[in-house]
Amino acid sequence: MSDRDLPNIHPDDLHQEPIERAETIPSRWYYSDSIFEFEKEILFSRFWQLACHKSELPKVGDSHMLEVARNPLMLVRADEQTINAFYNVCKHRGGPVAVKKGTTSVLQCQYHGWTYLLDGSLRGIPHFKKVALFDKKDFGLEPVKQQDWEGFLFVSLDDKSPELVKILSGISETIAPIDLSEFKFVEEQSYHLNCNWKVYVDNFLEGYHIPIVHPELAKLLDYGEYKTDTSEWYSLQHSPFQAGDNIYKSNDGKAYYYYIFPNIMLNILPGRLQTNVIRPISPTHTEVIFKYYYTNPDDKDMIHDDLEYSEKIQDEDIEICELVQKGLQSKAYNKGRFSVEREKGVYHFQSVLKREFANFLETNGEMG
Repeated sequence: MSDRDLPNIHPDDLHQEPIERAETIPSRWYYSDSIFEFEKEILFSRFWQLACHKSELPKVGDSHMLEVARNPLMLVRADEQTINAFYNVCKHRGGPVAVKKGTTSVLQCQYHGWTYLLDGSLRGIPHFKKVALFDKKDFGLEPVKQQDWEGFLFVSLDDKSPELVKILSGISETIAPIDLSEFKFVEEQSYHLNCNWKVYVDNFLEGYHIPIVHPELAKLLDYGEYKTDTSEWYSLQHSPFQAGDNIYKSNDGKAYYYYIFPNIMLNILPGRLQTNVIRPISPTHTEVIFKYYYTNPDDKDMIHDDLEYSEKIQDEDIEICELVQKGLQSKAYNKGRFSVEREKGVYHFQSVLKREFANFLETNGEMG
């Protein structure tokens, strides 16, 4: 990232006081073009991104496409034990690659027909006989760093990103006896919001708004016992259920809401796991990709009720997030304050965000 591309960030805005005295990040960070481009470079290009679950690629040749910081990527199952990750970019002239029709063992560029094996090596090159000084070994698909955690496949564009197990350390132990590897993929939904991606994160990270925005959720969770814990790279909101019947058929279970920096959420309830991946589109436009996993995919009634319930919660969140975005862009607002009791998760996220901004700028000589 060149010096001319760096955003104009005042050093005071990167300083973080204890939560009792801290201010929220400046409102400009929620709509600035330069901040948005900066975030793509130092956050989404550097940190692990959740791609999919292994159960979404059950057969050899099955593939999954995604985009990270405007980089098209693909995962493909090469055999029963191996799933490979590549940039979804043909080395000829940048065309998109997909599994070739009529086969499960060959990838084909959808522009000029170059073909690749499932290990990424170049196989076939139509009409290239007269090209000199060309070695097929130099034109295989570009691999992407990938790691498996509890059956979930994560990718990173940065070879120097820390080990995923270190980032997620402690999650499996905290939710035990729930075993995430036992969940099976059932459905995917996506939502588009007219707000900055951080508005959606802020909203997710506090239960402060639940009694006002989500009256039905307030009846499910014991709000008085709603707690937030933080780790280096993630935070956890958790709450027991209120006494009485609920769609999850559990009175002794808990709801776990994990946020993993910068844009991954795991919502874990008895028998059900929902993942949210936040995909920034522009400074004021965000896509949130929801995936639903269940330990009993045959329980159609519970799944129907869960999807219907989640849809209502999401509609409520979309409405409030879009209204907050308007407020953040108004002349009336610049910085706010945190509730020590209810906004520990938001404070943690914004603290990590400031830390990563400051570390990058210091490394690149932009701060004294």
